[in-house]
Amino acid sequence: MLDTRRLNSKDKVIVTAALTGAVTTKKDNANLPTQPEEICKSALECYAAGAAVVHIHVRDEEDGASMRYDRFEAAVSRIRETGCPVLLNLTSSGGQGFGWEERIKPFKALKPELASFDAGTMNWLNTVVFMNEPGFLELCGKEMIEAGVKPEIEIFDMGMLNTAKYYLKKGILKAPAHFQLCLGAPGGMEATTENLLYLVNHLPEDCTWSAFGIGKGANEVMMAALALGGNIRVGLEDNVYYNAGIKAESNAQFVERVKRIAAELGKSLATPEEAREILGIK
Repeated sequence: MLDTRRLNSKDKVIVTAALTGAVTTKKDNANLPTQPEEICKSALECYAAGAAVVHIHVRDEEDGASMRYDRFEAAVSRIRETGCPVLLNLTSSGGQGFGWEERIKPFKALKPELASFDAGTMNWLNTVVFMNEPGFLELCGKEMIEAGVKPEIEIFDMGMLNTAKYYLKKGILKAPAHFQLCLGAPGGMEATTENLLYLVNHLPEDCTWSAFGIGKGANEVMMAALALGGNIRVGLEDNVYYNAGIKAESNAQFVERVKRIAAELGKSLATPEEAREILGIK
């Protein structure tokens, strides 16, 4: 087994709060933030609870999945105007059927600290094809380098990890890379400790990593990742339930749980400033 810590801090845990996503609806959980003012409020609550990063999707006026630049600008500007130092991570994949330019314009123009880089195509939720063809990935990686935005490389299966390693060799992605191991999405790897460990053991040495689970394996993946020295992603994008049969009250509620469990392991949550240093963000 390889050293699972990689470049992660041994004492600090970076928590990313995934606030909204593209699939979850208010019918699934009424506490889901979808409009810019709701997204801003949730981001501030997560920062107060200990999150160093917020991962942002946007919705249109009817709460539908969207990659509209004006919606990203509205959400991001609200957060920045508060002076909150939380790091911003914008999605480049806010749903199905969006063009390449629609997907990259938000991070190109708004220049968040991070943006998602989904390292392959998959049968998303066993219903649609989540397209991330090579041409788009090459464009996305080059534009992130040009904009000074760090890619959060989202990995749903081993094939995507191999693709990311290829782009690291090609210079489309730059080391030290940051990986988000995404387990439990139908069409990807199941949310189990075994699968998490398998992916972690095949990460490149010069990287940082984080993980999350969707559905019934969410807590297992969270606790296994903490034990392995990983960073953690939580939030209503990935899970509408806090525990089985109990819907989450907010995104911040998930952050607070990670903080409690990390403390039992002698760790504390990284501040945005500490997260910058760990991730190599200037």
